[in-house]
Amino acid sequence: MALHRRFIPILALVSVAVLFLLYQSITVRETLRGLPQKIGLGDVTGDETRVPINDDLPPKSNGTAKHTPVNPEDKDYVNWNPKPVFKGGSPRPENHNYTTTFVVARTIDEDITWIKENIPDLNTAIYVADDPFAPLHPPKNKGHEVMIYLTYIIDHYDDLPDVSIFMHSHRYTWHNDDILDSDAVVMLKRLNRARVWREGYHNMRCSWDPGCPDWMHPGEVEEDQFRQEQSQLAKSWSELFPLDEVPSVLAQPCCAQFALSSERIRARPQASYVWYRDWLLRTPLGDFISGRIWEYVWQFVFTGSNIFCPKPHMCFCDGYGVCFGGEDKFTEWIDTRNQMRNIEGELRDWEEKGRNIEEAEAEGRTKEAEQLEKPEPGKDKKLKQAIDELRPIVEKRRNEAFERGMNDPEARAKEIGRKWKEGDGF
Repeated sequence: MALHRRFIPILALVSVAVLFLLYQSITVRETLRGLPQKIGLGDVTGDETRVPINDDLPPKSNGTAKHTPVNPEDKDYVNWNPKPVFKGGSPRPENHNYTTTFVVARTIDEDITWIKENIPDLNTAIYVADDPFAPLHPPKNKGHEVMIYLTYIIDHYDDLPDVSIFMHSHRYTWHNDDILDSDAVVMLKRLNRARVWREGYHNMRCSWDPGCPDWMHPGEVEEDQFRQEQSQLAKSWSELFPLDEVPSVLAQPCCAQFALSSERIRARPQASYVWYRDWLLRTPLGDFISGRIWEYVWQFVFTGSNIFCPKPHMCFCDGYGVCFGGEDKFTEWIDTRNQMRNIEGELRDWEEKGRNIEEAEAEGRTKEAEQLEKPEPGKDKKLKQAIDELRPIVEKRRNEAFERGMNDPEARAKEIGRKWKEGDGF
C-alpha cells in the first residue's frame, strides 16, 4: 500500500533523530573506553549502580570456570586487571615507629567502647555499616566488612599509614586465637608492626582451623550448607579477576581480619579497589554470600597466592611475640592443651548426666529419671585430678612462650628462620 505524502516529512524527522541517538551512543562508548581509570562508582549511594558497557568487559566462556583467553598486551584488559608486583617491605631504620590505623567494621548496635578504654592512643577509622549519617560509612550496607575495607582503601589510598589493621568490632570472639585469649585487645597490643611491614600481608588469625590447608574449591557447583559461597566462587572469580585462571583451591585462616602495609596496598592501583567495590555493589548476590566470597579472596588480592597458610608457630612467634621454641614444642603444647580440653569435656558430660537425673526427679518424672544414663560413680574425681595435673603445665609453657617472644628478639628470629644480628628488634 502506498505511503500517504503527509507522513513522509514525519518519517524523515524520525530517521534523523534515530541516527543522531546512535551517533551519541557510539561517542559515549568511545569516550568511556578512553578513560580506563574512571571505572568506579565513586560516591554512589543507595541502590544506584553503573552497569559496565558490555563491550568493555573481558569475554567470558559459557558456563565454564575458565574464561576466554585474551591478549595480555591489550591495554583495555590490563587496565581492568593490572598485574601487581608483590615484594618485601622496603628497609626501615631500627626502632622505627610504624604509624597505624585500626579500621573497624561495625553496626550501630555493636559496642566499641573497649577500644578507647584499652587502647586510647590507637588511631582508628570506625565505619558504621548501617548508618548513612555516621562520619564514616560505606556507600551501601552490603557484603559485610568487605564494603568497609574497600571503602577505607579507596578513601585513603594516597594518605595511608605504614600499617592498616582491618578487624570486626567484637573484642572477644571465637575466631580470635585462643592462645591470645580470643581478645582483640591482646592481638592489637602485641601485633608486630615490623612483621606486617616486612611481609606486607598478615592474617590476624594464626590457627589453621578453619581455612587451611585446603578449604574452598571453586570448581564445585553443588550446594554445600557449610560453605554456601563455594558454588558461586568460580563465576565471581572470573568477574573479579578476568585475566586469572580460576584456582582449584582457595585457602587461608578464616575470618576476614588482617593487617596490611601501605606498600602492599599500593602494589595494586586504586582503580582495582574501585573495580572490586563496583562488583560488590552491582552483583545480584546477596549481602551474606557476597561478603563470604571475599573471605578466601583477600589473600590473592594482597599476595597473588590462592593458598596462604603460614605455619602457626611462626605466625604466633613473629606476629605476636608468642614463641614456644620451635614447631615441635608448639605442637607438643597444642597436644597437651587438647588433651586437657578433652578431659574437661568428659567432666562436663558427667556433670550433665547428673543434672538431668536431678531435674527429672525434682519434677516428678520418676520413670524417666530411672531410664536416664547414670554418671559413673567416682569418675568426676579422676577427671578433675587429671585436669589439675595438666593445667599448670599448659599455663606454664604458654607463659614462657609469651616471655620468650616479648623479651628475646634473637629467639623470635631463630624460630622463623630469619637472620638476626645484635640490635635487631622484631
